[in-house]
Amino acid sequence: MSELYSIKDVARIFGVQESRLRYWIQTGFVGASVRRNGRLYYRFEDLIAVKAALELLGRELSMQSVRKNLDGLREIIRDERHPMNRLRICSDGETVVAVDDDVVFEPSSGQVVMSFAVDSLRNRVTEVLELPTARAKDSQVTSAPSAVPAAVDDGPTESHEPPSAYGYFLDGVAADERGDELAAEQRYRLALDLEPGLAAAHTNLGNILYRRGKVEDARQAFETALEYEPHQPEARFNMGNLLHDLGETEHAISELRRVVRSHPDFADAHYNLALILARLGGVAQARTHLEQYLTLDPGSEWADRGRSFLATL
Repeated sequence: MSELYSIKDVARIFGVQESRLRYWIQTGFVGASVRRNGRLYYRFEDLIAVKAALELLGRELSMQSVRKNLDGLREIIRDERHPMNRLRICSDGETVVAVDDDVVFEPSSGQVVMSFAVDSLRNRVTEVLELPTARAKDSQVTSAPSAVPAAVDDGPTESHEPPSAYGYFLDGVAADERGDELAAEQRYRLALDLEPGLAAAHTNLGNILYRRGKVEDARQAFETALEYEPHQPEARFNMGNLLHDLGETEHAISELRRVVRSHPDFADAHYNLALILARLGGVAQARTHLEQYLTLDPGSEWADRGRSFLATL
């Protein structure tokens, strides 16, 4: 299996705050595609997307334009005909292209504003991770019980700074991790008062409401998150689970299928979809999704259960 990098590793490699990376994961902007033992890890392919995002945002491109670029980039790096050690990634701000031995295999036009060699990035990763690590201010954070990857607060919001939706959001996640749901809910609501379109805050608020048994309120929160961020996998995953609990099985299956189609590395979605399909008699499909889950997350506490369940199908 390819080498995996923790969020702390990636923060060191690119010189960015861990909280920024976690926020990108929360909002579905740039993800860490592997979960192991309750933690999130990046593959090297994910690091390419992180570097591209940083380069493009540094050029003051809009988030919408950067998202479009990243979607194109993911298609390029999945193309196995082009070995990654020869790739050079370029963009004119509207279209991402890749050059393999000076052959451009995606259409491009205009001035190139971003260009980096993938092999150079690999060398950078190796060099940074071989350096001695200073004592970190932030401890490694395990994922919260909810399906949404947890963010880390870099510290309390500075009193002299005006409150921001992002700051309230991070405070809410930190409170959520401590188990202080009342404080977390308050912070998420403050974030949404300032920025109603902050989809990740709607998702996390929905998780809290659902744990309290406020099912309809939670459903509304997930629906609102998906209105603002239709491609956010966590909100759709949580919606699928909620719908299944409500007995809306076909709708739940539809939502979970959308998650695994758009985010095939979302292991938990494969697992839950397999359970539902198996109960309905869809044994072959359930087996496929369970096998995919075990490929993605073989070492988690649920993996043994998955193997036992797979043996019964």
